[in-house]
Amino acid sequence: MPCVSGYEADGLKMFRFGEYTLDVVRGCLRTADRDIELRPKSFEVLRYLVENAGRLVTRDELIKTVWPNVVVTDDSLMQCVSEVRHAIADDRQTIIKTVPRRGYRFMAPVLHAGAPRPALSLTESPQAASDSAPRSQSSLDRPSVAVLPFANLSSDPQQDYFSDGITEDITTELSRFSELMVIARNSAFQYKGKAVDIRQVGRELNTRYVLEGSVRRSGDRVRIAAQLIDAMTGAHRWGERYDRELHDIFAVQDEVARAIVVILAAHVKRAEIERALLKPPAAWEAYEYYLRGTEAFFLHRSRRTKASLNDARRLLEQSLAIDPEYARAYAMLSWTQIQAYNGPFDGDYLSPAALDRALELAETAVHLDPLLPQARAQLGAILIYKSQHDAGIAEFERAFALNPNFIDHRYARSLMYAGEPSRAIEVLNANMRLDPFQPLIYATGWLGQAYYLLKRYEEAVRLLRECVSRLPNQQWPHLGLACAYAQSGQLEEAKAEAAEVLRINPGFTIESYKRLLVVHKYPKDAEHILDGLRKSGLPET
Repeated sequence: MPCVSGYEADGLKMFRFGEYTLDVVRGCLRTADRDIELRPKSFEVLRYLVENAGRLVTRDELIKTVWPNVVVTDDSLMQCVSEVRHAIADDRQTIIKTVPRRGYRFMAPVLHAGAPRPALSLTESPQAASDSAPRSQSSLDRPSVAVLPFANLSSDPQQDYFSDGITEDITTELSRFSELMVIARNSAFQYKGKAVDIRQVGRELNTRYVLEGSVRRSGDRVRIAAQLIDAMTGAHRWGERYDRELHDIFAVQDEVARAIVVILAAHVKRAEIERALLKPPAAWEAYEYYLRGTEAFFLHRSRRTKASLNDARRLLEQSLAIDPEYARAYAMLSWTQIQAYNGPFDGDYLSPAALDRALELAETAVHLDPLLPQARAQLGAILIYKSQHDAGIAEFERAFALNPNFIDHRYARSLMYAGEPSRAIEVLNANMRLDPFQPLIYATGWLGQAYYLLKRYEEAVRLLRECVSRLPNQQWPHLGLACAYAQSGQLEEAKAEAAEVLRINPGFTIESYKRLLVVHKYPKDAEHILDGLRKSGLPET
């Protein structure tokens, strides 16, 4: 296919990202074996985004650059961006990210001609909400790895929880090493049960290495196979198979983690290795009940029934009956108490006694293992509900200090409750580096709520509308959207969302909802929400 002609080079003449080369002199986008046709304006849009990789480029800036002295609409720019995305197979918008109401960011690492290392990608920055966010050299040098869900090769498909638990624990082990950047479990599990091209996974997750494997369990024995692959080349870097009795399962996890750390982070200090490895429970049966309880808990979060919550509790309590000093089980059981406190299932709903029980369990987890990030984060979440906002945020920050790759999305919500919605937005955006496929509830719902608290209602409406479209039968996104519509003057739309709230919960009243808003540190934030609910027409009592 012909290249675009008549294009003058400004300084740098060639850029590379992934499998693509952008040749500015010839005006070509190409791969190793072919040229990719782009219209001249689409090529110019791509070139400008690539030249400014890692920085927010506003729509106005792009239009003024690509269409100087010409009046065009946003539609022209959107068509060009769409064509570019199609050309570089960016259907999921992981390379060119739309920043709502503002512009675009080019997320992939870019190599300049003659440059020794990639230009900064914003997805690697902990300050992803800012227009530019430089990162330290040590952070750029950290090797990155994603642990894909290990395949369950057992004859019983009900054993998925076991292979998933092994995968998650290996991810946890690796994430404790500051020299590694480990992709979050949620994003890696998007590939569960799928035949994948490792190089494509590497591009989508923006990671250099991928660990994959399988688990076969038969009676009291287990076989775990693991292999580490260079996602840039597809080359195998390491592989091993382990045949063990089930009571040795934790030794296998340690062996896999150590082998990968040696390969990816040669400078890991021995002291950090010894400190970071999790201490397993006294018996593997307790570990198995913990895995099953954790699976049941996350299933409950989608089902939201009393029965599903009780299933998770029963399994976690069985784990603790076997090993009364298992910190992880205490932390997860504490989380079930918070779910009961927030959900109208029984007498635990908004009960101070349920909250006290959650606090007791979280404090026990921290006492048993003060170096366990999950325990610290759980304690932080409870303290927020106890109106100890500063202490709660401090516990979350201790968790992140213990594990630089640890993600708990409740930190962002806690920041909103603590009256810091701007920081919440920074955290939610920064999480995209480690969790690029983060759940919709965080990527749109909580982000929309944070914008609402900042009185940026247009952004809030757009994000919450998307959340509502994906979660039409959950009350809270409709409530948020009703408030955002009402505050932006779109009263008919606000009334429509209020009607959806009453469809889902016919007994809803503003007076009863006030009880959930006491978690906010500042009364003005709670009143801001109540004002939106009143304007939307929801009943007061």
